[in-house]
Amino acid sequence: MIGVGSCIGGISRYLIQQFVQKHFPSSFPFGTLSVNIIGCFIIGLIYALSAKGNIISPEVRLFMATGICGGFTTFSAFAYENVRLLQDGELFYMGIYILLSVVLGLASVYLGILFIKLM
Repeated sequence: MIGVGSCIGGISRYLIQQFVQKHFPSSFPFGTLSVNIIGCFIIGLIYALSAKGNIISPEVRLFMATGICGGFTTFSAFAYENVRLLQDGELFYMGIYILLSVVLGLASVYLGILFIKLM
């Protein structure tokens, strides 16, 4: 079910990203930004419904959060994990997670590009 959800999320990501970029042409990545914000909102809804009790089952939560949202954007999981750290009072870990994710993520993209250029 996670794979099916991921497929739905991935296709949705592509379609929404293309739709937004077509209607708001710019060098700024409005399509990706839109997908990330929508994904964050949806994962918030999913986890809030899960926390309310038996509104959605753990299996449906996995399908929707891990599958659909994971295929749609992993930024939603990143945002949710940071909100959880904030809610748990783990400000230090939240800061470290944000810093490492951004800095190491950017560095890894750069190193991947550099690696291919040097081949």
